[in-house]
Amino acid sequence: MYCIIDVETTGTNPGSEKITEIAIYRHDGKQITDTFTSLVNPERPIPWRITQLTGISDKMVEKAPLFCEIAKKIVEITEGCTFVAHNVAFDYNFIKTEFARLAYNYSRNRLCTVRLSRKLIPGLPSYSLGNLCSSLNIPIESRHRAAGDALATVKLFELLLSLQPVEETRSFKGLATGFDPEILMALPEETGVYYLHNQAGDVIYTGKSLNIKDRIIQHLSNPTTRKAVEMNANISDISYELTGSELVALLLESEEIKRLLPVYNRAQRRTSFSWGLFAQSDVNGYIHFDIKRIKVGDNPVTSFTTKTQGRNELFRMAENFNLCQRLCNLYNTKGACFHYTLNQCHGACIGEEPAESYNERARSAIEPFLFDHDSFLIIDKGRSFDERSVVLIQNSTYKGFGFITISEGFSTDDLISCIKPMNDNRDARQIIKQHLKLHKVEKIIPIEPSTDFL
Repeated sequence: MYCIIDVETTGTNPGSEKITEIAIYRHDGKQITDTFTSLVNPERPIPWRITQLTGISDKMVEKAPLFCEIAKKIVEITEGCTFVAHNVAFDYNFIKTEFARLAYNYSRNRLCTVRLSRKLIPGLPSYSLGNLCSSLNIPIESRHRAAGDALATVKLFELLLSLQPVEETRSFKGLATGFDPEILMALPEETGVYYLHNQAGDVIYTGKSLNIKDRIIQHLSNPTTRKAVEMNANISDISYELTGSELVALLLESEEIKRLLPVYNRAQRRTSFSWGLFAQSDVNGYIHFDIKRIKVGDNPVTSFTTKTQGRNELFRMAENFNLCQRLCNLYNTKGACFHYTLNQCHGACIGEEPAESYNERARSAIEPFLFDHDSFLIIDKGRSFDERSVVLIQNSTYKGFGFITISEGFSTDDLISCIKPMNDNRDARQIIKQHLKLHKVEKIIPIEPSTDFL
């Protein structure tokens, strides 16, 4: 069964825009068996340029039902159907996002008539719905209205079906004997961490994805490396944990790889970050660096798996920032360090360079390891519309993450109390720094440093 669907919207971004009209034609592969069309009140003004394109005005949707009022009908008419649309990602993501605002996980198999048309009817100048239908002599009534575009897509889909039957199920190579493909169909198309298990139940691979179902299908479809073929042959089951937030998924993935040591994970398997880079000032105000074994309660600038790794990093810092080898505990002497004789140290070791100028370079050397705030909370997406994820950094140390319901509001204490403790290490700190550098989060809340938040 199929449902050919088209939506009109207030814009192109599902996260910030809303649906203004929806049309659904349920199809059994031969003919239309059910129909649902409706204007939708987007609860916001429709931009003039959108009204010019679609003809849908604020007055037209003023008394139309809200999405929540037609949501049950949409679930019922699309139940057990493949979601078909022209550029399916657009329509599907808008509907899925509307359901997410209702804390409902809407999930359907999808089929795109743009991709299918390119495959079965190659060589056309354009595959936009209007141009494609014009090339194939398919009439479109009420262009840029949901019912008109959806009905034209129905006629296009029927033509494509006549050229080649569409398979609603997928064949996956490399699956273990006895693996149930229905497990794949039940997987969520949401953000989180997934676990691939062997026949004994052991986790053999852990990963994260913005779309768990799509990512696992990528794993299982046409493996090209020896490792992938071998891993696929050993998969007997799949489990997952939803996070909503990509940052939390990255942190949980890193934590689980170190905890479970899956045989097919190579990255992030370092489990012991027992050596740290420490900084302290001497009586003359100069910043000293040292690599020492981390003890309970210590708060190093960053951490390493071995002492050698830490010292190599310290040598790199000293060379790149003209730091004193003696003040970095890399050269044991009471007088000038070796770099001073090469004019690479400015004399901090013997008091020739003022502490202020030396410390400025020392702080620059460790800046890549530091956060913008010593203690702060990261608030981001949760696993449902009324939930938020929370990540806690205390005194520049990653403490863990949690989730909180926002329907009744929350205080800083509430945010901190929801945190589930996790292990701090260099990988986790790097994940957080890199994510904050490349991605927007909902909110960052600086908080007062404390010796014992958790």
